[in-house]
Formats: sequence, structure tokens, C-alpha cells
Amino acid sequence: MFSGEEYTVTQLEKVLYTGKTRTSGGRDGACRSSDGRLDIVLSSPGASGSGTNPEQLFGAAWSACFISALKIEAVRMRVSLPVDLAIDAELCFGTIGGAYGLAARLKVNLPNLERAVAQALVDAVHQSCPYSKATRGNIDVSVTLV
Repeated sequence: MFSGEEYTVTQLEKVLYTGKTRTSGGRDGACRSSDGRLDIVLSSPGASGSGTNPEQLFGAAWSACFISALKIEAVRMRVSLPVDLAIDAELCFGTIGGAYGLAARLKVNLPNLERAVAQALVDAVHQSCPYSKATRGNIDVSVTLV
């Protein structure tokens, strides 16, 4: 615990998958997964390097997970998802209270789906997506149907 704050940690009942990576050099380093499928160079935002950065990786991971959760929820709600659905993720790195922090915006595009149905789907998924759960109450998050 930190500064008298109380934290609740949810224990997994069953581990379904563990992604393993090794990162060296921080924002100007490299990252490789244990299976070799991910092998990337990292560069700080705005730097001259050719690599990606943690915010881009987080945005890619969260939006991919959100889309998978959309597919599961669509089956449950008996809704056909558009084949061209997409999410634009914006992960902002900045300062708050003299320290570094994050903020996030997910812009969910579900073309040709009735707006009320699409909004109900997005709202349900934002409650069930593991990345949404992990960030809830920790960073400023906006999930918008566009």
C-alpha cells in the first residue's frame, strides 16, 4: 500500500495465457517476446528513431482486445457486426500533479449499425474488456461511438 491508500487486487481464477516480453533500454530500447513473434525497436515520441513507443503499443493492444470483446458481446446480443468496424485509439502521455500520467480515448466506428444498438454494444464492452477494467478509475478514459 502507498500513502495509506487501499488497493484491491483481483486474482485470476484461471490463467488462460501469459504473454512474456523482455524490454531493455526503456523508451529508446527494444522489446522482444519469448516466442519471437514480437521483436521491435522502441523510440521516444517525437525522437528521430524509427521505433514505436509504449503509448502506440498500449493503444494497439487495447483496441485489439476491445474489438475481440465486441465480437463476443455481439454474439450474446445477436447483433451482426460490420466487417469494416475499427477503433482509433489515442493514448496521451503527459503530466499531472508534477508526475507523469496517461489519458486515453477510444473512438469506436461501427458503420451501418443502428446507433442505439451500437451504443449499447460499446457500453457493454467497455464494462467487460480487460483493458477497460484495468484502466477504470486509474486514468482519464473516453470511449466514444463515432
